[in-house]
Amino acid sequence: FNSQAMANTVWAFATAGIAARTLFEAIATEALRQIREFNSQEMANTVWAFAKAGIAARTLFEAIAAEALGRINAFNSQEMANTVWAFAKAGIAARTLFEAIATEALRQIREFNSQEMA
Repeated sequence: FNSQAMANTVWAFATAGIAARTLFEAIATEALRQIREFNSQEMANTVWAFAKAGIAARTLFEAIAAEALGRINAFNSQEMANTVWAFAKAGIAARTLFEAIATEALRQIREFNSQEMA
């Protein structure tokens, strides 16, 4: 599985309401190995899926937070909104990431739609 396949798989399972814990855990392990290959959409979709499915993956969330920091300007408004929602839903404090997203969101504020601002 490459980064896109992993992100798409967990997104599909979470969207379908199927928390296949063993699959999510295997993908979390592999995603940690390939974290630098993930683009902004894949990072956002991955944390969103884990949070939506209720699968705890603190190490993965922390790795994505660290990786996202260096590339936050690549995140679009939806990716930023989904990422902060996922971290909040999962109960994982990522203050530095949230601060970076706040700064980037201010820069991109005209691109946010009403749902992303809510």
